Amino acid sequence: MDLPQRRERMVDQQIAARGVRDERVLAAMRRIPREAFLPLEQAEFAYEDAPLGIGQGQTISQPYIVALMAESLRLTGGEKVLEIGTGSGYGAAVLASLASTVFSIERHEELARSSSRHLAAAGISNVKVIHGDGTLGLVDQAPFDAIVVTAGGPRLPQVLLDQLAIGGRLVMPVGSGRELQTLVRVRRVSEREYEQDDLTPVRFVPLIGAAGWTARATE
Repeated sequence: MDLPQRRERMVDQQIAARGVRDERVLAAMRRIPREAFLPLEQAEFAYEDAPLGIGQGQTISQPYIVALMAESLRLTGGEKVLEIGTGSGYGAAVLASLASTVFSIERHEELARSSSRHLAAAGISNVKVIHGDGTLGLVDQAPFDAIVVTAGGPRLPQVLLDQLAIGGRLVMPVGSGRELQTLVRVRRVSEREYEQDDLTPVRFVPLIGAAGWTARATE
């Protein structure tokens, strides 16, 4: 079975069968080649139901989780999105096909460079990758209609909540330890009010930064 066929099977069996219903998200997952965001030696595993290592102690998330997080943002096409943790660039590529503009922050300089190359090679021009501490967000581009955090933190960073537009949504794994988190969605109702939903248990790499874990705390 070739990679495009495996991609179709992935969407049908790993994503749609588990309850992801947003047709725009399913179409994005069918269209974007996950193998293009992986090291060459990992390409044959691109459509397995698992995260994969991409170097720097980081992973490309399980396809179902990428789709679930994208669906949970409830994007309609015109939004400005902030992603914390670019990683391989695959998640940003999915978001780019669902929103107008994506800003993605990556703390590992090498991954910031490689993800930018992957996105450019895939012809995706509406993502800007920034090297920096994503836990602080991007104040000069705020407010954002949606924020997605692709690493697990001990709490919801207030600095990110402050950068949400009224009516905007933030999706992030939150947990008191590094082994297991709960994927939560927060909607900003007003200047000072937020609504929170707990979505599902997840496992993510730790969110390192000023408003996340310290590097020493994750050792």
